[in-house]
Amino acid sequence: MSAAGFFTIIRPANAVMAGVAAVVAYFIATGTIIPAALLLLIVVTLITAAGNVINDYFDADIDAVNRADRPIPSGQVSREAALWYAVALFFSGIAVCLFTNWICIAFAVINSLLLALYAARLKSMPLIGNIAVAYLSGSMFLFGGAFAGMDGLIHLFPIAAMTFLAMMARELLKDAEDVEGDKTGGAVTLPIRIGVKKTALAAVVFVVLSAIASTVPFLWWGIPYLVLIGIVDLVLLGAAIKALSCDTPACVRQSKASGMLKFGMFASLLVFVVSALFFG
Repeated sequence: MSAAGFFTIIRPANAVMAGVAAVVAYFIATGTIIPAALLLLIVVTLITAAGNVINDYFDADIDAVNRADRPIPSGQVSREAALWYAVALFFSGIAVCLFTNWICIAFAVINSLLLALYAARLKSMPLIGNIAVAYLSGSMFLFGGAFAGMDGLIHLFPIAAMTFLAMMARELLKDAEDVEGDKTGGAVTLPIRIGVKKTALAAVVFVVLSAIASTVPFLWWGIPYLVLIGIVDLVLLGAAIKALSCDTPACVRQSKASGMLKFGMFASLLVFVVSALFFG
């Protein structure tokens, strides 16, 4: 085992970015940042990290096929150590969340349970697992808004909806990339059920719905926001369309559609920040 493995297994960039999204959500809801918002960053980072670790724990056999370089298959972290590491991270995140409010605590507990359930059971269920991950992604914004109370939670709902829908598209394409390994691990994902091409078409539909949801903040941010988010929506749509011609997992991987969707979602986060700063 190695210290580097324990660092890599939490996917630090992914975990911290999730925490940043929660802080951005609070800023969107209130127009300001207070020192206590640091709690949001810590809670979401810890719980997201825990989810990444517990996912690797249950996916060790699949990763041995798809991602042999991951910490558990490569021997950098043992499965037992990964399990206890995940438990410690979950409890640490919830403990820090006790200093927020009851809505945030409810999100932290429910999302922690859902992350563990996803890794253990839901991931192998067609579409249900994808919905769980997409909800968890959107809930980062709901969590940040909830720190400002129920009004903040409601205000962030359109952005959470956009994130949910875009993440659904990305999750479907990631499943399309991983068909071989998922079959080996016994998972029955949507691409295994309906094929890669139909899954890619479903991803395009979700991106279109995400673009529709993304227009709602125009009501308070106006035309400048609509122009910026329109550019992001085109990037997301272009990414999904790249995979439309694919009928094999290798083709989807070569299209890099999943990576482009990830980039587009990061760009949308920047648009939200700029809009809250200058158009609010």
